[in-house]
Amino acid sequence: MKNICFYFQIHLPYQLKRYRFFEIGKDHYYYDDFLTNDRLNWLVYDSYLNANRTIAEMIRSSNGKFKCAFAISGVALDLFEQYAPELIDSFKELAKTGSVEFLAEPYAHSLASIYDAAEFELQVKMHSDRIELLFGKRPTAFFNSELIYSDEIGEVTSKMGFKTVLIDEAKYILGWKSPNYVYNHSYIPKLKLLIRNHKLSDDMSFRFSNLGLTAEKFIEWIGDLPEDEKIVNIGMGYNTFGIVQPGYTGVFEFFKALPYHAIEHHMNFVLPSEISKKSESAGPLSVPYPISWVGNDKDLTPWTGNDLQQEALSKLYSVSERVHLCNDKPLQHDWLMLQSADHFRYMSHKDAYGTHYESAYDAFINYMNVLADFLERVDAQYPTSIDNEELNELLKTINNQEKQIENLENEIKKLKTIKAQ
Repeated sequence: MKNICFYFQIHLPYQLKRYRFFEIGKDHYYYDDFLTNDRLNWLVYDSYLNANRTIAEMIRSSNGKFKCAFAISGVALDLFEQYAPELIDSFKELAKTGSVEFLAEPYAHSLASIYDAAEFELQVKMHSDRIELLFGKRPTAFFNSELIYSDEIGEVTSKMGFKTVLIDEAKYILGWKSPNYVYNHSYIPKLKLLIRNHKLSDDMSFRFSNLGLTAEKFIEWIGDLPEDEKIVNIGMGYNTFGIVQPGYTGVFEFFKALPYHAIEHHMNFVLPSEISKKSESAGPLSVPYPISWVGNDKDLTPWTGNDLQQEALSKLYSVSERVHLCNDKPLQHDWLMLQSADHFRYMSHKDAYGTHYESAYDAFINYMNVLADFLERVDAQYPTSIDNEELNELLKTINNQEKQIENLENEIKKLKTIKAQ
């Protein structure tokens, strides 16, 4: 019996406004609210709300048999709560069905997993806390920004308590192996890896119109896979519905019909965490270098492939420890917003997906002007004259204080429980 696992990525960055050199030190607000709101409205009202209504109908009509998962960045959640609270309410209604799972990811949809392990762990915890607060359940499966994954990232993820990580199908990693099995981390057997079937995913997301795809044909393709290949992971951006494939193509009707044909062919829909619990691993999978789900090469070049991107990322993460010492909330907010992977992809010479800049260099100059002002603000609080040894001592002191506070809070909870009994 085939098991189909659908999951969707949702992310929208705060777009940076045109920020010129002479504004450095004078203007600390970096965002183009009009452009951000315009893009958000386009996505929410042409895609996300319609897709949520479609999924709610699919769950009802299948008596809860249709299931899917979402990876929604913390930045996107912030924007939805500010500009489109009805979308948050819509996701809460889906969460109540029990047929939807929310995945953990770095809060800012950042590249922290590559550049700063401490920041990575902090953002994942922030995101998990937010998901639990909004939807009532803490994530147990992990979807990194742009499905970036390596053995090292998997190890960090496992230490954070996750049992399942979603990754992409890269031929130079899989070799002769099929993506339609469950695998495990190369040296941590308990960490399960679910591999996106990129052909079926991209057929649906990017080639739907060209192929004249129907729900019946799509399910037949899954049914034609070898009998022992029982897990089929279909992952894509949620903007497939209504944006990448406009509504007039019939994509919503296609999607709505999938459960009927799948159930007719005795196929199940499953959530990532369910697969991890119920399915045995077909063996370890070694991923020594980071992969992603973008392009043919499945590497990091869309974000780190040229000198401009590397310079921007290096300058940004050089102040990570100093930012962690700050209690300035606007500074902390800007730190997260400036980490969104989109800003660095706009600097790509080859694949600047979603850019509104005239060139990669234009994107770089604008970002570096913003970053220069941000770095001045960081330096005003924790000057670069403080050497690393002194900085580390400050960090240790703060961390120890936080642990003491946490221990005292736990003791208070215990005493309250005992008193209540």
